[in-house]
Amino acid sequence: MKVQDRVDLENLKKAVWPLTGAKKDYDPLLERIGDCNFALLGEASHGTHEFYRQRAEITERLITEKNFTAVAVEADWPDAYRVNRFVRGEPGDAEAVEALSGFKRFPTWMWRNADVLDFVGWLRHHNDLLPPGKIRAGFYGLDLYSLHESISAVLQYLEKVDPEAARRARYRYSCFDHFGEDVQRYGYAAEFGLTRSCENEVIEQLVELRKKAVELSERNGLPDDELFFAEQNALVIKNAEEYYRKMFRDRISSWNLRDRHMTQTLEALFNHLKRRDGHAKIVVWAHNSHLGDARATELGRKGEWNVGQLARERYGRDAILVGFTTYTGTVTAASDWNSPAEQKRVRPALPDSYEALFHGLAIPDFLLTVTDGASPAVEIPKPLLERAIGVVYLPDIERVSHYFYADLARQFDSILHFDVTRAVEPLERNPEWKSPVWEAFPWG
Repeated sequence: MKVQDRVDLENLKKAVWPLTGAKKDYDPLLERIGDCNFALLGEASHGTHEFYRQRAEITERLITEKNFTAVAVEADWPDAYRVNRFVRGEPGDAEAVEALSGFKRFPTWMWRNADVLDFVGWLRHHNDLLPPGKIRAGFYGLDLYSLHESISAVLQYLEKVDPEAARRARYRYSCFDHFGEDVQRYGYAAEFGLTRSCENEVIEQLVELRKKAVELSERNGLPDDELFFAEQNALVIKNAEEYYRKMFRDRISSWNLRDRHMTQTLEALFNHLKRRDGHAKIVVWAHNSHLGDARATELGRKGEWNVGQLARERYGRDAILVGFTTYTGTVTAASDWNSPAEQKRVRPALPDSYEALFHGLAIPDFLLTVTDGASPAVEIPKPLLERAIGVVYLPDIERVSHYFYADLARQFDSILHFDVTRAVEPLERNPEWKSPVWEAFPWG
């Protein structure tokens, strides 16, 4: 039986707010966010133009109308901090495209794309127009893959402020030298006893930097951005070392470690900004699989947690979770890890899915509020399939690789559905990124 046969489509239609491209489109969402300090904006893929563009539009309104002061994204801390320096008008890059050039790790299109470029340019322009004394919004990364880049950042900071501490740090981090830039090879060798683990060294370095942070804070009375940047890089190194070891043992434990790290970084950023500015409100950009409450999915029942769940547990109703869905279209994705970006056709969603249910409403794009505080705001079938496209998309086996069961009304507070979407445009076009072949799609 089709999912449309299991629900009163007319009643569901009455609950949705059609998106028309007008400024008022997101009025109900901003009202739902209200005075919350955390707005978590998801995406159903890492390569869809509408997800990036609409998150940017919502974020711009949150910054200008709700006094949000930071955007924290599913990206590496040092690469995003380079963008942060640019948007806040600090010395360094002269143009937005230069500020984004630090994103060199696969998948580069995830942050080096036309929509992010436009948003970074908008954020710099917005900050430049602020009068003196007003809080300038920042741009930060939450992820932990940048082990070697973070080591370089810690050493550069310490060389400027404490050369003797830099010498100690360089000695500790030399533990990784036998493996060059290949952190996965280190993780495999360390986890299976083929080499000594660097765990003690990275913990010692983090502890030393944190002691220095407390000492300088007590001495100066004000938080130091560059010290905070270095301290967070030391945390990245510590958690990345553990992550790369655990990824060869257990997918769930490595997933949980990564999302715990992103939540730790979010909390540390919130506390730092609040101390520095006296005020902090953060928009988070990450995949639905990170920002929707894991407890409402089959993955959560298998033991996974994620940022959305941890944020709800930590902040309660002060965190609003917004999911994004699409029925069909195109997407920028790869066919394998570290493979070139391709523009791929997104197959029409499977019949027993939320995406198919929303397609059946025959409203191209809409906002649906699924919870009103702690209570469901609308009746939606549960559980249904939900699609998740990451940086790799394999349409021929997508039921196995890209779908899971979820209870949408418990997973998110609001949903944004865009029925037909198109691929995000990478800043660098390779030969593989070309229009997919289809016949009269999607109207045929």
